[in-house]
Amino acid sequence: MKPRDTLETRFFAQAGSPPIRWRISDGLTPYPDAVARMEAEAERIAAGEADELIWLVEHPPMYTAGTSARAEDLVEPDRFEVHATGRGGEYTYHGPGQRVAYVMLDLKRRRQDVRAFVSAMEAVIIATLESMNVTGERREDRVGVWVRRPDKPPLADGSMAEDKIAAIGIRLRKWVSFHGLALNVDPQLDHFSGIVPCGVRAHGVTSLVDLGLPIQMHEADMRLRDAFENVFGPTRDDRAG
Repeated sequence: MKPRDTLETRFFAQAGSPPIRWRISDGLTPYPDAVARMEAEAERIAAGEADELIWLVEHPPMYTAGTSARAEDLVEPDRFEVHATGRGGEYTYHGPGQRVAYVMLDLKRRRQDVRAFVSAMEAVIIATLESMNVTGERREDRVGVWVRRPDKPPLADGSMAEDKIAAIGIRLRKWVSFHGLALNVDPQLDHFSGIVPCGVRAHGVTSLVDLGLPIQMHEADMRLRDAFENVFGPTRDDRAG
């Protein structure tokens, strides 16, 4: 499935680059371990010692606090572990049934433009959803990808309800990215109630299964991989991890 905006492909899929390593970890990966491994991989990529990497994981239930997180948005601080993280954004939830893709790409070899990079990540999610006949949309005032919910009551201002289906939070070091995106495949949605997700109070959270798609994680992974390759270029299987 091609991304909606072909500019993202021109900006980020570099001809002649080594294929991006594509790694999937089984089971639940503890968050501190993931951060340590991401930082080590990013250092190796920046030093030219390793090819770029996209690493897919699931985490145990937890909340993460980005650099813009506000204390009042942590509604239930004792519900799950809370991890401070250097990525952009506010509070997010991670847990089983949510596919987290950690994206370690060298933007010096692609395009040194953070805004365009975030837009390209959004394009990956939108194309993944489109392959399953789900319309994901960007919002200028809200990072992430959203779906309209005509099946829900309208908002107080009369506008249509919308739910967030995927979050994005990135960090760059030496122009190598880490952290990435989280796509809600089939997480326990009431776990999001312990925070104000990404600081947005007026809208809810959804998942592919909540939208009526009984999809398995491995199928979501295949569709996500196709979308990543259309935006960022070829991948190769990486069995380590």
